[in-house]
Amino acid sequence: MTTANTFLGSASGRLLQASIPFRFFAAAVLFHLLAWLALAWAGPDIIDFVGGLGWTLAGLHLLTLGVLVMTALGASLQLLPVATRQPVMSQRWPYELLWGLYVLGVLAVVAGMALWLPTLLWLGALTVALALLLYLGLLALNLRGAKGMPLVVVHGWAAALSLLVLLASALSLAGLYSGIILIERTAAIGLHVSFAAYGLMGLLVMGFSYILVPMFALADNPAPAWSQLSLGLALLALLVAMLVLLGLVPPLLFRFAIVAGALAFLIHVALMEQALRSGMRRNLGTSFGLVRLGWACLAASFALALALEMEIGLRHAAVLFGILLIGGLLTLLLGVLSRIVPFLAAMHAGAGMRRPPTPSNMTAQRPLDIHLYCHSAALALLLAGVSFDNVWLLRGGTLAGIAGAVAYAAFFLHTWRRMSQMLASKAQP
Repeated sequence: MTTANTFLGSASGRLLQASIPFRFFAAAVLFHLLAWLALAWAGPDIIDFVGGLGWTLAGLHLLTLGVLVMTALGASLQLLPVATRQPVMSQRWPYELLWGLYVLGVLAVVAGMALWLPTLLWLGALTVALALLLYLGLLALNLRGAKGMPLVVVHGWAAALSLLVLLASALSLAGLYSGIILIERTAAIGLHVSFAAYGLMGLLVMGFSYILVPMFALADNPAPAWSQLSLGLALLALLVAMLVLLGLVPPLLFRFAIVAGALAFLIHVALMEQALRSGMRRNLGTSFGLVRLGWACLAASFALALALEMEIGLRHAAVLFGILLIGGLLTLLLGVLSRIVPFLAAMHAGAGMRRPPTPSNMTAQRPLDIHLYCHSAALALLLAGVSFDNVWLLRGGTLAGIAGAVAYAAFFLHTWRRMSQMLASKAQP
């Protein structure tokens, strides 16, 4: 299996200190719980949310900045050196500085949003931007020195460019509340959504999926021609969307961007499904149940985006689009993270051992099963609550989300505890 061998060969020599990626993942798990609590506090305001400061916006950014981007930072900083066969520049620094800056910035951003404090929001946005620029430098160093996985490397460079657009639009939107206008609001919102969700996160997820899905399924790499077509369509979609939003080409072309993005995503999912069907390992547990649910939500988000652009009359269409888009990315990443965390824990704990532990030995399956049911119910209830203007369904969805987040935290703590115990026992004389 080409991908698995490439990825795992001599990987132990390219690992960061265990506390580095795991502190990013731990923060994401905590922010996951806080996000559901914030959305529960927001309550019925979610149904008619059209923007503006408050608990709904804070909960949304706890998910996007706190969970999605936080997970992407931790995963990419560790997995890219392993995948591209190059040593890490340092075991701890400057990753600790990046983590501290980013966590502080996210807390300031969401507090500024929740409590209607524009100055705090602006300061938090600047801190987040500084942290992400530091990450961009680390990402560029990894990509520049890459010795393999060219398809993943191109996805990484495209994600890096998307991050720059994301930062410009984010600072513009944060500055509006303090009277600082960088980009016109409608254009900034469009750029922010397109390049945060489909650009940065979408490209990183797609790129790493070409490593992780074949590796976990023990399958061969997808056909390069189809992978390149998917990437080309995705980049074309983002470019056209940016030109439309900046007013450089006719607005009608935004529909073309949506269709091109949808085709890119569907080709990617088809390649991943082919890998899953042809792989030697068929039973991948609840994690890939979440991955498939995430894929379905993201595919539906493209359909709803097209309906919004064509002005087809759907009640609360923008809110439903947000749930499908953010919920789909969240679901997909939590599914992948539930495989990455035990995998990395086993690699760290088993370094130098004749019989290292397997990822399954580091996994508590029952919390993951509980999380799957609770998370799926949360998404379904949120969609139903918004569709039918039913506050009780909405509250039920947030409560299910809270229960799922607690279960997911229990899974993470179990894996961390197992790894820590093994590392401590090896350190004893």
